[in-house]
Amino acid sequence: MSLLEVKNLVVEFPSRRGTLRALDDISFSIAPGEILGVVGESGAGKSLTGAAIIGLLEPPGRVASGQILLEGQRIDNLSNDQMRHIRGRRIGAIFQDPLTSLNPLYTVGRQLTETILAHLPVNAAEARQRAISLLQDTGIPAAAERIDHYPHQFSGGMRQRVVIALALAAEPKLIVADEPTTALDVSIQAQIITLLKNICKSRGAAVMLITHDMGVIAETCDRVAVLYAGRVAEIGPVHDVINKPSHPYTSGLMASIPDMSVDRERLNQIDGAMPRLNAIPKGCAYNPRCPKTFDRCMVDRPDLMPAGSTRAACWLHAPATAEVSA
Repeated sequence: MSLLEVKNLVVEFPSRRGTLRALDDISFSIAPGEILGVVGESGAGKSLTGAAIIGLLEPPGRVASGQILLEGQRIDNLSNDQMRHIRGRRIGAIFQDPLTSLNPLYTVGRQLTETILAHLPVNAAEARQRAISLLQDTGIPAAAERIDHYPHQFSGGMRQRVVIALALAAEPKLIVADEPTTALDVSIQAQIITLLKNICKSRGAAVMLITHDMGVIAETCDRVAVLYAGRVAEIGPVHDVINKPSHPYTSGLMASIPDMSVDRERLNQIDGAMPRLNAIPKGCAYNPRCPKTFDRCMVDRPDLMPAGSTRAACWLHAPATAEVSA
């Protein structure tokens, strides 16, 4: 059974010039103990999907239709108060910049123990002990001493570990990690990735990992969803999506990663840019940049359809098209 299920999610932003549709009919699920990567260029809708799940959409953004189910319970229609109980307790969040996630005026110990006391039936001494063991679990040395330090006394990588400890404080079932390694150097990135994978295995938590880094996806995730212009372009097992991409956009993303075994003058790139929300083209949103466009792509918008071992929103995989191209 899925731990998180997102069904036909639509997020809209009303404006004076009309309503902008930022997420358009997104569906996916995550099983317990699974890491789902969500990848795409800036503006694809990755962080917005995470914000909708956590219940932190910036006004006037709103869930216009669709459902978000956590362990079978619908959470997209809950009040702010009800959502506050779920956030932290059942859904943990790890954000890109640890400095914005931590209060500079409180010690990390106080921030951890307050979170634990708010969500778990323990006393202050038990909460402090639990906070120390969380810091140890996330790889912070001398945790018993460092618990009384302030955020500015930690390095960037250590701060991100504190944020992960904070996200795990109430033993959530789902962790939404939004670009958790972007601000860190490569060696620290690898440690944070290993940490996330271990947490997933040992605690049986599901992780939704939002990133634009295909290397992080390849290293960390079980499955991957590729987003483009607010829709899922391709979704499937990470090995298959990376090695045998079925959507031209995924192929472009993979081709733009430098291959260390090949000596070349120029890097591959996808020409053009992600369309603005008020100028999404008719038919497939990717058609102005796609090297494989044909007539139907200009008229009809494709839904996800079987494409080998993955599912892709591309007319190349429609039964009639597949027969012609064969």
